[in-house]
Amino acid sequence: MKLDFEIMPTGAWKNNLRNILPKPAWDFLRKDAYERSNYKCSICGAKPKRLEAHERWEFDKLTGTQKLVDVIAVCHACHSVIHIERTHVLGFEDGAIKHFRKVNGCDYQGYIGALKKANERCIELSTVSEWKLDLRWLERYIED
Repeated sequence: MKLDFEIMPTGAWKNNLRNILPKPAWDFLRKDAYERSNYKCSICGAKPKRLEAHERWEFDKLTGTQKLVDVIAVCHACHSVIHIERTHVLGFEDGAIKHFRKVNGCDYQGYIGALKKANERCIELSTVSEWKLDLRWLERYIED
C-alpha cells in the first residue's frame, strides 16, 4: 500500500523527535524533509499550502529497539491516515477513510483489512514496555 497506518506501540508513544530535540533542531529536520520532497507530499504527491513532518520508525521486538529510518514530508490528509488512532479520537476518521481509499485505490474492505493488520502489529509490539532508541539516521546531519 502506498499509504498505510503507523500505529505506535504503547511503550513508544513519547519517543519522537519533537519531544527529544530542541525546537531549532526539529525545525531544521522538518524543513529539510519538505525540501527533499520538493514541497510535495511524499506519499500522495499533493502540493498543499502547508506540509507536515512525519517520522518513520522500524521496531525490532527481539532487541526492543525503535530505529529512526526517515523524516518525510506529508500532507495533512496523509498524516491523518498514518495516525488514524488520533484522527479517530478527534472525530475525523471519515475523511481519513476516504483519503486512504483514494490514494490506495481500494474499497472499504481494503481499508478495514489494512487497519486490522496495523492494529495486530501494534498489539504485538506493545508487549515491549520500553523501547531503546536508535537515532543513527540523524548522523547524516553531523559534519565531520
